[in-house]
Amino acid sequence: MTVGTNSSPGAAKAAGAPVLATVSQLAAPAARVPVQQPQEAPAAPPRARPAAASASAPPSPPASAPASEDTDGLGEYAALGIDPDDLPDGLVIADATGRVICFNSAAARITALVAGEALGLGIERALPLEDLEGRRWWALTDPYGGLATRRGQPERNLLLPGGREVLVSARYVRTHPKGPVRRLVVTLRGTEARRRTERSHAELIATVAHELRSPLTSVKGFTATLLAKWERFTDDQKRLMLETVDADANRVTRLITELLDISRIDSGRLEVRRQPVDISTAVGRHVQALTANGQAPERFLVSVSRPLPDCWADPDKIDQILGNLLENAVRHGEGTVTIDVTPTSFANAAGKTEKGTAVTVTDEGPGIPEESMGRVFTRFWRGSKRGGTGLGLYIVKGIVEAHGGTIKVGRGPGGGAEFRFILPVGAPAYLTQ
Repeated sequence: MTVGTNSSPGAAKAAGAPVLATVSQLAAPAARVPVQQPQEAPAAPPRARPAAASASAPPSPPASAPASEDTDGLGEYAALGIDPDDLPDGLVIADATGRVICFNSAAARITALVAGEALGLGIERALPLEDLEGRRWWALTDPYGGLATRRGQPERNLLLPGGREVLVSARYVRTHPKGPVRRLVVTLRGTEARRRTERSHAELIATVAHELRSPLTSVKGFTATLLAKWERFTDDQKRLMLETVDADANRVTRLITELLDISRIDSGRLEVRRQPVDISTAVGRHVQALTANGQAPERFLVSVSRPLPDCWADPDKIDQILGNLLENAVRHGEGTVTIDVTPTSFANAAGKTEKGTAVTVTDEGPGIPEESMGRVFTRFWRGSKRGGTGLGLYIVKGIVEAHGGTIKVGRGPGGGAEFRFILPVGAPAYLTQ
């Protein structure tokens, strides 16, 4: 296995100077416990390499670095049979003179450079990096001539020729703590993942700002009007204004709760306080609340298959799940909303069959397009332009999975959207032991 990849004889810049070397030649792991390898078929012929890099005559290491010392970890690659091209991040290694001796395929992909042409070049020519202010990064950091106490450079955003952005970090490998740099190890990563995260944060901020502005404007307007002209309004007018303020305050409170839930889900800190829960009763309570708010009672059809097994769950979180799914069906769906509660069994995360309670919410609207099925439970997904933050279904999925359950979306018998979640049943372990 060779460290440099896609090499060509033209990479050698000086006669007799080794450009390419095997992993074992760069760092012989003599001081490590040998790793026993299973017997394998003969290895494939080695890749083409410059004439100066002869396998029978390995290059002599620098005088300041003993050949038996494995300082950059390449000996472990040799022992484990790992090729630098197998690494997910870009890897560039320069020797004690600053010449590139390793340029893996991920580095070639990220930088859009040819690995064979980079081998043997000075690190400044192979990676002509600049910071965001246009300064040459290698001249600025001076890895070989700077302070001997430095160990490397933290990851930062740098530019390649043409303005291509890459995330670069470096490590200075020394023979002893304050000795000269023996190896310069540089890792490269693309900026696509960071940009997606930044866009997600920007969308979250924009959504929160938009959702907060409307109710807070209403609250501010009504309270200012009441304070300035209290005597001029009748009791009914005052009641209407205060009810509007109360509804808008509830809207703000709900948005803040959603944001806190997202934070807990993303960090794995969502707490589930399990108690005995009667899901059929919870469904009936939510249906009554919707009818009290103006929905026609005949629009809801509740079907419960009894007997249901005991379900231990967080009652507040169950209310949150049902509230989101039923509101979603009423707001975005049409026709009759059917809620079906049945006992079932399902395969849990460990692959074992477990008893559970399934709740299916189906409407008779246009349903969810097939191409959108995979994005339903992501942040900010909205099935229509009828309001909402696009966070509810993301939170529902997080709550269901925190209970150890599953949730799926599909198309109902009438063509509308169908959401089905399953919660495991049974008492917690501390009550059954």
